[in-house]
This record gives sequence, C-alpha cells and structure tokens, in this order.
Amino acid sequence: MTIYDIAKEAGVAASTVSRVINNKPGIRAETRQKVQEILKKYHYTPDAAARGLVMQSTKMVGILIEDIRVLHHVNSAFVIEQELTRQGYCCIIMGTGQEEEKKAEYIQILEQRRVEGVILMGSMFGTPKVKQSIQKYLPEIPVVIVNGYLDLPNVSGVIVDEDAGIRHCVELLVGKGKSKIAFVLDTSSPANTRKQQGYCDGMHQTGANGGTLWIYHVEENSVKGGYDATVRILEEHPDVEGIIYSVDRIAVGGVRAAIDQGRQVPEELALVGVDNTVYGEICMPKLTTLDNKLKELSEAAADMLREGLEGKIQSQQKMLYSEIIEREST
Repeated sequence: MTIYDIAKEAGVAASTVSRVINNKPGIRAETRQKVQEILKKYHYTPDAAARGLVMQSTKMVGILIEDIRVLHHVNSAFVIEQELTRQGYCCIIMGTGQEEEKKAEYIQILEQRRVEGVILMGSMFGTPKVKQSIQKYLPEIPVVIVNGYLDLPNVSGVIVDEDAGIRHCVELLVGKGKSKIAFVLDTSSPANTRKQQGYCDGMHQTGANGGTLWIYHVEENSVKGGYDATVRILEEHPDVEGIIYSVDRIAVGGVRAAIDQGRQVPEELALVGVDNTVYGEICMPKLTTLDNKLKELSEAAADMLREGLEGKIQSQQKMLYSEIIEREST
C-alpha cells in the first residue's frame, strides 16, 4: 500500500495524504479524518528512508562499542539508545574491535550511512587515528564520547572522576589498616591511565607501601585474567593486604584466586573493583566497587548529543563524580 493507493481510495491528491501524514495545516477536518481512517485501516507506515530523502534528514545515530561483550558498555549503550529512540532517532550499534585502525574505519562507515550524530562508548576511542577520521569524515556531525574527550569543535565528552575515585579507594583501604596495596589494570586506555594516576596519587599521599608501587597488567581481559594476576601478586608480594582492580570483571577473578590461595577476604586481603556491575553483586563475598555512575553518564551523553543535533554542532565537556559502594570484600 503506497501513498498513491491511499490517495486514490480517499479521492484526494497524494500531496493531501502527505500533508495529513506530516500533520500539516490547510486540510479540511473531514478530509483529514477520512484520510486518517484509511491510513489506520491499512496500517500504513511512512517509508522512513523516503521521508529522509525528502526532508534531508535520516534521523540516524551511530553508536560504536569496542567490544559488545563488555556488559558495562552494552548497558550504557542501551540507556542511550532508549533515550534517543524516545526523541525520534534510530540507532545503529556496531562493534569495532580493539584495533585503532578499525575504529577509524568504522567512523567512515557511519559517514557512508549518513548518520546525523555519533556516540563513542568509552575512552578507548580517544585516539589520534579516531580523531583524524572524525576530522576527515564527520567534521560537521555532533560526536559524544562516553568517559572520554577529543579536542575537536564538534566533539563533546562526559567524564567520570575515576582518578579521584581510585585515590579514595586507596584511602579507604589504608583507613582499614591495609597499607600494602597493589593495582591491576585490564587494558590500555585514557580512562585506565586516569585510574592508575589515582592509585599513584593515593599511594604517595598516604605513604602506603613505603612509597613503592605494585602495578600489574592482566594477560587476558577476563575473570581468568584477574585470577592469574592475583595469583602472581600473592606469589611476588605475599604480604599484600589490598588489591584494587580497574574493572569488576577482573576483580571477581581476584576474589576467587584469593579464596583458592587460602586468604581470608577481607580480614587478610581486601579487594576493590570499578564499575558497580552485576559481577560484584553476585560474587562471594560481594565486591566493594567504585560506582562510575553508568546511568547518569549515559543520560548525560544522550543529552549532549541531543543538544548537538538541535544546535547542529557544538563542543562541551561535563564531569560526573564517582562513589565507593562498600560491600563485603573490604
């Protein structure tokens, strides 16, 4: 059923049907009602692509995620997608993988899909090649980075103060008498660099570890990776009293490793994660975590993009503040 079929049955011009569909004025009430009844009768839905060509608007937004298996980023993308859908946009969600070249390539793909706005999920998109790709392919499109930023006139970013949050985690452990503290990182990213800086600042300010830093990187970004890193820490520093992990997922592996190695949690070894995900709630003991405000972060990103879409282009930054959720592991 096309707009011409509707017009023929209603006995009006196709342009009249179009004006009714788009709620334009200048149509008699009885004519409008007659056309609406026929539209309802045939469950007519306008062709979004065709309307986009006419209106010069696709109402499409691209959301890029490095790894769609990462629950934290998927949950954030869900909040953003729901909010933008309520505002009349259709979202395309794509997984780019970890390679910087592929991330830059997906920026070009979004340009080919004629998106009107872009959300980049996570600080790992704050790279030189992504920046160059945005400059080349999307210079007039509003872009928002969740927990990151790029210095471009059309890019906005909402960031959580995870560096201060991790510093507070160090202070929490020291306040509980845990002065020998290690830090475990999952991946290399601007956000994790800030977390590591928070650990370093906290250790220096509290004098923990006698001024030395125990920083470890997981070989595998997974529960197993956290398990293996924790075993390594316990072997190399058997006197360790606290471990902070950059994400909950690897911290859960740390909890299991501590128990398997015969350590009492939190009496002998206190453990802290980051993200406030379901992982920390279902492990035993329940994990203390740094809440980096997923919902608020996602809503702020959606609002920033909406403002950019309405204003056509802009650049702004916003900071949110993290909070420690203390549970059984400390």
